[in-house]
Amino acid sequence: MKKNYVVMDGNTAAAYASYAFTEVAAIFPITPSSVMAEKVDEWAAKGKKNIFGNTVDVIQMQSEAGAAGTCHGSLQAGALTTTYTASQGLLLMIPPMFKIGGEFLPGVFHIAARTVSAHALSIFGDHSDVMACRSTGFGMIMSSSPQEVMDLGAVSHLAAIGGRYAFMHVFDGFRTSHEMQRIEALDYDELKKLVDYDQLNAFRKNALNPEHPYERGTTVNPDIFFQCKEGANEKIASIPGVVQHYMDEINKLTGRDYKLFNYYGAPDAEEVVVVMCSAAETVRDTVDYLNAQGKKVGMVQVHLYRPFSVQHFTEAIPATCKKVAVLDRTKESGSIGEPLYLDVQSALIQAGRGDIVVVGGRYGLASKDTTPAQIAAVYTNLEQAQPKNNFTIGIVDDVTNTSLTDEPIKLSYEGQTAAKIWGLGGDGTVGANKNAITIIGLTADKYAQAYFSYDSMKTGGLTQSHLRFGDQPIHATYLVDSADFVGCHAPTYVHKYDTTAELKDGGVYLLNCPWTAEELETQLPAKMKRDLYNKHAQFYTIDATKLAGEIGLGERVNTILQAAFFELTKVIPIDMAVEAMKKGNYDSYFKKGGQEIVDKNNKAVDAGIEGLVKVEVPASWADAVDTPKDLSHLPEFVRDIVEPMNGQQGDFLPVSIFKKHNCFDGTWPLGTTEYSKRGVAIKVPRWNAEVCAQCNSCSMACPHAAIRPVLLTDEELAGAPESFVTVKAKGAKLADYNFRLQVSPYDCLGCGVCVSVCPLKDKGALTMVPMEEEAAQQDNFNRFVMDEQYLKKEAVSDKTVKELQFAKPYFQFSPACAGCAETTYIKTVTQLFGSRMYVANASGCSSAYGGSLPTTPYCTDNRGFGPCWEQSLFEDNAEFAYGFFHAQDVIQQELRIHLNALKEQNVAVEAIDEYLAHYSEGDKSREVTDALIAALEQVPANEDVAFVLQNKEYLAKKSVWAFGGDGWAYDIGFGGIDHVIAQNRDVNILVMDTEVYSNTGGQSSKATPTAAVAKFAAGGKQVKKKDLGAIAMTYGYVYVAQVAMGYNQAQTLRALREAEAYPGPSIVIAYCPCLEHGIKAGMGATQLEMKKAVECGYWHLYRYDPRLAAEGKNPFQLDSPEPDSDKMVEYLRGENRYNRLQINFPERAEALYEKTIREAKERYAKYAKMAGK
Repeated sequence: MKKNYVVMDGNTAAAYASYAFTEVAAIFPITPSSVMAEKVDEWAAKGKKNIFGNTVDVIQMQSEAGAAGTCHGSLQAGALTTTYTASQGLLLMIPPMFKIGGEFLPGVFHIAARTVSAHALSIFGDHSDVMACRSTGFGMIMSSSPQEVMDLGAVSHLAAIGGRYAFMHVFDGFRTSHEMQRIEALDYDELKKLVDYDQLNAFRKNALNPEHPYERGTTVNPDIFFQCKEGANEKIASIPGVVQHYMDEINKLTGRDYKLFNYYGAPDAEEVVVVMCSAAETVRDTVDYLNAQGKKVGMVQVHLYRPFSVQHFTEAIPATCKKVAVLDRTKESGSIGEPLYLDVQSALIQAGRGDIVVVGGRYGLASKDTTPAQIAAVYTNLEQAQPKNNFTIGIVDDVTNTSLTDEPIKLSYEGQTAAKIWGLGGDGTVGANKNAITIIGLTADKYAQAYFSYDSMKTGGLTQSHLRFGDQPIHATYLVDSADFVGCHAPTYVHKYDTTAELKDGGVYLLNCPWTAEELETQLPAKMKRDLYNKHAQFYTIDATKLAGEIGLGERVNTILQAAFFELTKVIPIDMAVEAMKKGNYDSYFKKGGQEIVDKNNKAVDAGIEGLVKVEVPASWADAVDTPKDLSHLPEFVRDIVEPMNGQQGDFLPVSIFKKHNCFDGTWPLGTTEYSKRGVAIKVPRWNAEVCAQCNSCSMACPHAAIRPVLLTDEELAGAPESFVTVKAKGAKLADYNFRLQVSPYDCLGCGVCVSVCPLKDKGALTMVPMEEEAAQQDNFNRFVMDEQYLKKEAVSDKTVKELQFAKPYFQFSPACAGCAETTYIKTVTQLFGSRMYVANASGCSSAYGGSLPTTPYCTDNRGFGPCWEQSLFEDNAEFAYGFFHAQDVIQQELRIHLNALKEQNVAVEAIDEYLAHYSEGDKSREVTDALIAALEQVPANEDVAFVLQNKEYLAKKSVWAFGGDGWAYDIGFGGIDHVIAQNRDVNILVMDTEVYSNTGGQSSKATPTAAVAKFAAGGKQVKKKDLGAIAMTYGYVYVAQVAMGYNQAQTLRALREAEAYPGPSIVIAYCPCLEHGIKAGMGATQLEMKKAVECGYWHLYRYDPRLAAEGKNPFQLDSPEPDSDKMVEYLRGENRYNRLQINFPERAEALYEKTIREAKERYAKYAKMAGK
């Protein structure tokens, strides 16, 4: 039978295998597993059939706990049911999992194993989540590669049915879930033949059904629970045989050789490593290398971890084995060893092989790269007379000294080509490389692998593509460390990163830049010059940005650089590559944009080949000398930790440096984004002093706080450079000042939002110019904006947009997407309340850009005051904020007890009275607190004075906020929000409503409106959006507002001000156009998109203030004008999330569009009635 080869990542392979056997899929998104559910939903929407001839019934739930509960119910009612999850999501499923496992239900949970949040959150992979579930009664099948995911995913379902047993199918998050490989796809018709239909029918007959009813889930007493639990032993003992049976069946189909425990290596090995999941591939390559050097080593790969078969495991260990090292990808704090280590040790003792020395070690936590050099160190450790136990690899532990030192080896693979490409997030590099791997794997019939690593930024951050291709299977599950080709797609990277470190001798280096040969001499750093010469590099440049602009593709350079990659690597004939790329252009773009877009991308293919410039590397570069980098002005923490991390050198930081800075509990100082200075914008705004209206709208709308108004006195201006051009400030309050709008070119991301909102843009008040033309303005920003001595507090007011923009933002230079709408609201809140804020942040975009190391955008003022921020979890953020409130409240109560005691002692009575009268008023609290502290510092010390001064940071009123997106507020966290606002306490909630789960890739939420296409709603959302504000208003004592800054900045400001001042719960719902919407005008139009949304009635503005009811007034104020609904269809078609419905499902698009418009009209009519209009 001819093999069907495809190029897939591990997630897609799992989805493909699971779809065959699944009748019901209950889903909820969580990185890195979401793609599995997205694929199943997409295929179901397009009518793909499973082996039963039906489409999968895909059910999106409000949380992982809800998904697991649905799985439980569906399985008990007789349907084969599946879910997909990871990390905290899996942990939320644990209670139903114990039920499913205990009731022998044949469900399969596919797990892209991911780190569980502890001292910090990580979205990357290890086994801490699945190890927390190993006692649930689920079988655990472990896969190491996309091909294994395909094959063992099928085994998991077949064994679940055949054994009437629940399974987790586990593979490493990111390293396998996101690794692309050319693999063999299993044939559904062949899989259908392997199903045990007798067992399937028995499962159906045993299901709950009123026509043969039972009771299940009963409550039992101590008398019989234990017996029934032990009665499961026979069932459990049968499962390894069932799994091996289906492995054998897959082996017959594919010619592969799966066992519960696969041994690989020397038949007479004395040292053996036991490992599971993706690291097994790297261990295998290392075993080959060491045995070729004359060693006798081997490895055991665990495929079935639960139930753990002692017999099968010990049979896999060679009789000659003397020492075993067990590698666990988790840390179980407080245990004498990690789970797999303890199982192996116990298994060998039980089997009478207690003579074997067993040591355990940890590796690869949070996707830490695991290399052959590290694995070789494990084998070297085993050679010692007394091997180190409880060791680590991949880090330098110079505190507790657990780490092994890497062996100095690098593996070479004959006939294999490796490439590493440095890209800019959002520039299309990753997509282009996925396409390249597909072309190489399918068109050229080669083995191909792609893996992508990212920094902590959103769009605009660093991407690194690690590509391998050749004529033999590829097992290397580690980052490319020896590249035949290196591409650098952003010229600023040559100054920030060591992009030539992994280049092989004689390799090809391609730099996308506008520099001539003469300019390269001054632009390239010395280290890079030395590498290019001493490694005999073939050096090329291309100005892809210029070429893309000339073709009409804007800043999308991906197609140009992909063509250049094929031309320079020669991995396949260039004619074949060009033909495949141009065919791909037609397939990708014709439906979306017609032949014109196809033609532009075809021109880009040709330009990528023709635009290459060969650079002769001069001999003078061999000894180029580095200019010393002066870091003396940086804080020690930034020098020690932030700078190395920003330079992609964080892997090499030792444990001791984190001990030095007290980071072990997750604490991180504020304001480190100030030192990033990314410089990735191609164009930045230029201010025209003569035209500017000084409205400061641009500053309020800037997502990154990179354009700010400055006021200087004449005296201050006298010391400014000529480049610091000002005009007289407008307005009576500002008559004594000179005004300037100052841009930070190295912090700007070039989105152009500031220009879009400028009322005088047509007259040139703000224009976008090449970044290099404004780069010198950075010194002015650093001096006059970042130095608080130039802030004019007397000019600040929270009553107008203009005056508020003279206030310090306590949120700046975040790594959010260029044009992000969410950050504009956060920045404004911090300008209002930043010096006294608690921020509880739900997991999502706002946590990703709010605290992704090494960048912390929240910052302090010169008193050291600023927002304290923490991300708890996705599901409990409102409750977390409520905890902040109560801690502050109870300590303030204690302080008042001591203050009243001092009054009785006649101590500082006036200051205490003033404090007690006004401490709860946000605008006065700081003033009376400072006066109280000053007074108490002047009186004789006693116990009460000491207590108050010891806890003085709790005296001033704090502003407690919960930040999060609609996935949190409308779905998984809604119950918590409802409970917190129902308590009628002073907690503020800001919901940044993007109408999808933005951070996990754009999945549908209950905020997603009718007709919108999103992941999990591939055929368009069928039901209308939840009205969160209306629900909150039913309490009658909750302040509620709905805002859209791009339509009315003043209304947004007023709502935030009123919400915080309200002495009870408040919730502000802010509209946030997002990258996931596919705004045709681009992310520079996010503020304008809000304006359009309000004008057509898609979004409405209102404020509900319970204080007005107490005054006998209507508490509901509708701030939106009557909309022009005739503009709605035009608005919808301006976003790809709606336009895709017309393209892919035209038969339902018009009906859903009409439903969307009708629902919007109904909402406005309801609000108008509430407002008495």
